[in-house]
Amino acid sequence: MRPPVSSVLLTTDAVGGVWTHTLDLARGLAAREVQVTLAVLGPRPSPAQAEAARSTGSRLLITDLPLDWAGADEDALRAAGRSLAALATKAGAALVHLNSPALAAGRDFSMPLVIGCHSCVATWWGTMRGTPLPEEFARQRALVAAGYAAANALVAPSRAFARMTAEQYGLRRQPRVVHNGRPPRPMVHGARDGILAAGRLWDEAKNIALLDRIAPRLEATVLVAGPLAAPHGGSAHFPRLWHLGALDSAAMASSLAVHAIFVSPARYEPFGLAVLEAAQAGCALVLSDIPSFREIWGDAADYVAPDDEEGFLQALQALSDDPALRVQRGAAARKRAGLYTDDAMVEGMLDLYRDVLLHHSPLESAA
Repeated sequence: MRPPVSSVLLTTDAVGGVWTHTLDLARGLAAREVQVTLAVLGPRPSPAQAEAARSTGSRLLITDLPLDWAGADEDALRAAGRSLAALATKAGAALVHLNSPALAAGRDFSMPLVIGCHSCVATWWGTMRGTPLPEEFARQRALVAAGYAAANALVAPSRAFARMTAEQYGLRRQPRVVHNGRPPRPMVHGARDGILAAGRLWDEAKNIALLDRIAPRLEATVLVAGPLAAPHGGSAHFPRLWHLGALDSAAMASSLAVHAIFVSPARYEPFGLAVLEAAQAGCALVLSDIPSFREIWGDAADYVAPDDEEGFLQALQALSDDPALRVQRGAAARKRAGLYTDDAMVEGMLDLYRDVLLHHSPLESAA
């Protein structure tokens, strides 16, 4: 028999989608009587975020340790790994689920280690630039590769991203796939109109600039939700789009409930939690034709090549012009979203944790 999972130290950050993912995971683990220590890396969470984290039933630990993708140097990341390992030992964690892989480069963790494969500089660069990594990013990639090699298991949110990660880091076997999930939401009925996009608007991989270029030619208003300023400096500006700001979970749900169409022209997306939330709300989906979206949404979305402005214009205009079609496509998206619940995600993670605890051996890697 596989051993039970008694306690987990789960790392998170308050900057992007990992926050939503880990809070859902922590809540589900706690409901299954797993003691969860939620360790926050990077910028401190807001008071509202901290309260949301505590409401999961987890112990919240604000570490002030750096994120591996936010510009910290190698010495700082190795020191952070040692500190986090000491915190995990002090917390009595039976297993660590680390979402900042470079912090494992020093092999400091004495307990089994699961590493989540999320967006990283190397896979981002490979998609967006297709050129050799600059020296600074190559050093960061080496730390991430060393962290992956120290893990007992890797987990990715889609098969497409598992393949991309294995290719980028020379892994001898692909990470296990556990699709992300969100709690199911009741359908809100009523008048719906307009087009919505959401995410880290400052990230050029989200390709929001395409929407800014085609917005004047659309009859429907295009609204965007999310931060314009990057945490490590720089910002984006989209003068032709209506910016709603960075919305909390409740405000985002309210916005999705009144919009008919959700669009994501992303060039790079390991999963896309915002798309899942839109589908749960019954929005018709217009997505970029990339492998992760095809895998997750099948025939429940309309697809356009990421660089095809005319294609996005035509797909969005066709849905805007046809209320019956919007309802039909929104219903298909909502039905497909039923595959990606928080319960399914938590059970998938628990299966992985149990396997790791049963077979506690380092992951082989060619990286």
